[in-house]
Amino acid sequence: MTQSHPSLSIPGRLIDVGWLATRLGTPGLVVLDATVPYGPGGPDGALGRSHWQEAHIPGSRYADLQRSLSDAAAPFSFAFPPAEKLAASLQALGVHDGAAVVIYDDFLNMWATRIWWMLRAIGFTNAAVLDGGWKAWVAAGKPTESGTGAATPAAKPLSVRPLPSFTDITTVQAHVAGQRQGEALVCALPEGYFTGADKVGGRGGHIPGSINIPAGSLLDAEGRFLSPEQLRTRLAPVDGASSVTLYCGGGISATVVAFALGLTGREDVKVYDGSLEEWNADPSRPLATTG
Repeated sequence: MTQSHPSLSIPGRLIDVGWLATRLGTPGLVVLDATVPYGPGGPDGALGRSHWQEAHIPGSRYADLQRSLSDAAAPFSFAFPPAEKLAASLQALGVHDGAAVVIYDDFLNMWATRIWWMLRAIGFTNAAVLDGGWKAWVAAGKPTESGTGAATPAAKPLSVRPLPSFTDITTVQAHVAGQRQGEALVCALPEGYFTGADKVGGRGGHIPGSINIPAGSLLDAEGRFLSPEQLRTRLAPVDGASSVTLYCGGGISATVVAFALGLTGREDVKVYDGSLEEWNADPSRPLATTG
């Protein structure tokens, strides 16, 4: 099925506050708040919905990555769901073939890039991340609203045209076994996790053979993406690789690096969905603890 012509074309994968502010209320525009804040027990989608109800960009809807947009049957958190299930959940949020989608969050852009990457995986391209997210919106003095928002209109068709965007543990095991020469395996976590000083699932260190490009290193102090020139410098360690596989703790911050690579024109990128949550579940899987 071919996507219908959108009523509003997104100019690129990253848009700023000014662009969105002047287009709020445009027919076909869908604005999604993807934030999953950290509660006492870890990421908490219910808390995210509560925060959204307290204050959000006018007309936005809460996209629950922890529940409706994940595969609850998977052995790790935030798993990419079957494409048709994902499409149905996105339709319930108002996403359809003719829509223009803008996603924002309140932390490092990583929840927003996760949804953007999921949209990419089903072939939906008329979507963008709001650079700097909620903090940038508020800092610019743009309007906000509270409450549960307007009812979502009846679902419209949403095509699924899968584009390879995620990979699984077999690819990473092949990397470790030395069977994917010339390809880069990249950890998007902060340096402390990479070296083993901090731990994921009770284990510290990185998957052998991987290099470290922390997601946070690609953003400025306000949480906006660096310029393409600055990004190319930060991403230079993968310049000579034939392709890039990214991982983190749970497949979320890795999408920041994947997204940034696209800002520099590189698309031969996949995210290891299970990341260290899946890898570390089996203590026999190796980790390296040196930089």
